[in-house]
Amino acid sequence: MRKTMFALSLLCMGMAAMAQNTEPDSTDVFYRHLELGEIVVTGLSGDTRIKEMAVPVSVIRPADLFTTASTNLIGALGRHPGIAEITTGGGISKPVIRGMGYNRVVVVNDGIRQEGQQWGDEHGIEIDGASVHSVEIIKGPASLMYGSDALAGVILFQPEPVAAPGTIKGSASAEYQSNNGLLAGSAAVAGNRNGWVWNTRFSDRGAHAYRNRADGPVPNSGFRERAASGMVGRGGSWGYSRLKFSYFHLNPGIVEGEEGPLGYKPGLPFQHVRHFKAVSDNTVRLGQGNLKVLAGWQQNRRQEYEESAEACGLDFLLNSLHGDVRYQLETESGWKAAFGAVGMIQQSDNLGDEYLIPAYRLADAGIFATASRKIGGWTVSGGLREDVRQLHSEALDGRFEAFSRTFNGFSASIGAVRPLGRHLTVRMNLARGFRAPNLSELGSNGEHEGTLRYELGNKDLQPEFSLQGDIGLDYSSRFLSVQAALFASRIDHYIFLARTGEVDPEEALPIYSYGQSAAFLRGGELSVDLHPVHRLHIRTDVSYVHASQQDGTPLPFIPAPRILSEVKYEITHGDALFTNAFVALDVDWNLAQKRIYDKNDTETPTPAYCLLGASAGTDIVVKGIRRASLYLGVSNLLDTAYQNHLSRLKYADVQRAGRSGLCGMGRNIILKTVIPF
Repeated sequence: MRKTMFALSLLCMGMAAMAQNTEPDSTDVFYRHLELGEIVVTGLSGDTRIKEMAVPVSVIRPADLFTTASTNLIGALGRHPGIAEITTGGGISKPVIRGMGYNRVVVVNDGIRQEGQQWGDEHGIEIDGASVHSVEIIKGPASLMYGSDALAGVILFQPEPVAAPGTIKGSASAEYQSNNGLLAGSAAVAGNRNGWVWNTRFSDRGAHAYRNRADGPVPNSGFRERAASGMVGRGGSWGYSRLKFSYFHLNPGIVEGEEGPLGYKPGLPFQHVRHFKAVSDNTVRLGQGNLKVLAGWQQNRRQEYEESAEACGLDFLLNSLHGDVRYQLETESGWKAAFGAVGMIQQSDNLGDEYLIPAYRLADAGIFATASRKIGGWTVSGGLREDVRQLHSEALDGRFEAFSRTFNGFSASIGAVRPLGRHLTVRMNLARGFRAPNLSELGSNGEHEGTLRYELGNKDLQPEFSLQGDIGLDYSSRFLSVQAALFASRIDHYIFLARTGEVDPEEALPIYSYGQSAAFLRGGELSVDLHPVHRLHIRTDVSYVHASQQDGTPLPFIPAPRILSEVKYEITHGDALFTNAFVALDVDWNLAQKRIYDKNDTETPTPAYCLLGASAGTDIVVKGIRRASLYLGVSNLLDTAYQNHLSRLKYADVQRAGRSGLCGMGRNIILKTVIPF
């Protein structure tokens, strides 16, 4: 009853405000026909149409986010080709691009890179999914644009556009999921008056333990998430200046086996993760271009409670300062260019009485220049960048030694795009990427709670350098759209974690240590969207990554080949009461992953599985005004018991019926609504 009343209260709040609304809404939640090539994305030298980008880019629009069945934001991204997720139950997911994750993927939110504890398995991205309007995913080395760590690619979360001049608008949303009892609500208000723009949002989510057919309820897999954000700014013919702030708090349980609570409140062990952020975002029109100045501060605090709910064991406090100054211009002769400097300073402290990594200080700086121009039928782009990172680790009680390292990285990219006739486009790109080792890889020495392992770093690790080639073909016609992309990459000094075969005598846990090897990754993505008749769409996405070390040994923890298919029928369009209504069936087929790094049982094979889903949705339009959007979805329709190859719970200390670990979520019914006002 409380669940129902919670959802109804949000609906009533939005309906009351909506009844006073007489202005048309400019944004449909569901699909409108839009040529993908006309979408503007973040390019090397400023905003660029996606059809002119040499690097492979995926765009996830608001409709895609709303009509995707998932328990968190990264889960929604994982439904797109080339993207996977490392999961820890329903509350924590980390993005993986073409087989690589952790510190090889840069996440950008509010204009700056998100800095938390992204090196760890059970650390999420600390971003409120309700505040994200759309997503851009750059696949492949993007160190030229974002420096160290963008070896696999970049995920850019774009906020909602500012309100139209002279208006005040808002929305209320609610969500319920049956499997884990997830209840979520979010409310936002934004305005634009007399040159001043502002917005604010509050969100709350909570879930109890999820369940599946093989394990029943999974103890201590519940979580609670709260978030708040806001922006205030002023704009004019000179440009704009905006101050953004956000707060994120996640309280997830840590799943260790068969013991633990099943309700909404996690039991021991659990985490408290808090993330504060403030960003000053400024753009001034100067000459033929724009001068952009970004300054940001972030504080990430992660506490683990193991023996007592009052006193934490691990307690990481990370403060980060960011600066970004760049000038972007577009000349009358057709050149688009950008150049600038970026920097970051970090201080990490251990405030608890247990330790995994030492306290450290980090200083990062880079300079870059990029350019693009149309030459004949080609759009050519590229650039150069130089980065330096200084890292100093502090000593602690004989457990950690003090050491300092300096890493230098040169990055570059060159690419070209050309239309071949009216329907076909070819794109090519060659890029060099750079990544400095993180402090966990260099200096860890302790038990990693929740992963059931003891980790040892290696302070002699060398930085990673990659050289990757991409080629892609896009075809678009009235009845068929095809996107194909192939890549091949060599990474020198690839860093990975492997089991040593030894056991720590004090913690009685298997010891894992970091090593390096040359690595080779190749694969690609294929998306086919067939719409043979009006309103019917048959879509199939295929993703594949083959990864090995120099001697041919597989790299550990590479996602399995995957096929996603959907049949969708759009029922109505126009100004009917139920507008943009649709029904859809989908199949998520994960093939078996047998190419594993099995030395000392570092990882185990994963059998294939297939998940079926169904969904339906509609906009409700009254007198030409969208009053609400509704979505109903069912994931894992047949209640299949399965284990994803990248799930950490696959290695939980549970033995049942000849298998180890825990399975993923069973059948789940999802209800969503958004009410604009």
